[in-house]
Amino acid sequence: MGRALRDGGMKIRGERECTECGTRWSYYDTGSVVCPSCGSMRSVGVDERREHTAGAASLNLTEIRHLVDEEPLATVAEEAESVCREYVRKSGFVHGGDLLPLDDTYLAAAELRHVAAEISRAMRVSDDEEYYFLTLLRGADQGERPDFGEIPDSLRSARGLAYANAVDAYRADARRYLSDHPDDLASRLLGALGEHQKRVEALDGDVAPRSVEHLVRVARDIGRALAEGEEGALAEAQGRLDGLELRT
Repeated sequence: MGRALRDGGMKIRGERECTECGTRWSYYDTGSVVCPSCGSMRSVGVDERREHTAGAASLNLTEIRHLVDEEPLATVAEEAESVCREYVRKSGFVHGGDLLPLDDTYLAAAELRHVAAEISRAMRVSDDEEYYFLTLLRGADQGERPDFGEIPDSLRSARGLAYANAVDAYRADARRYLSDHPDDLASRLLGALGEHQKRVEALDGDVAPRSVEHLVRVARDIGRALAEGEEGALAEAQGRLDGLELRT
């Protein structure tokens, strides 16, 4: 349902009341239309319709980490890719009408998904590539992202594509937020950010990691300005964009 909401840009009544037992709960928090008390699927909305793309997804890589000493690396990578793909699919950035930040857990999961895909398909995996994959696997669900200086050259396109995809998803949800909270400058900056993001995708992510990190920072600047009303955040985003040169 989370993906359908994002793709369709639907607004929903997230505060629900069960017509069977009267229990109230928040779909925004649970991601479920099933009554948590009696299990009924019969409920009514008791609030105004709000934009909502954020699912109730959580990322837990504990079981996959346990496979590291038991299964071939390719098998571990396949499992990690599957879990991260599902997490990213169910995630969103508008929660009951509020814009959320582009957080480190989402970015780490997006990158792990791409890196794991590379590892699982590779005929040969270098020590540096294996170490980097395991570093991501160890901390992604805690929002730990390796510094861009640690990325092996052979995997930098994986981060580039992952972050470009993440920025694209964030831009889409920020625009949905702007439909109810118009801001001309923020809208223009999202458009400019999109041009850079599309270029990274056109290059298959093969750009300098420092450059793609700047795209993330611009998205976060815009998010802070919209969600928190932080003075100067849009100016920071404008400054980053003005000085941005994607290096390959």
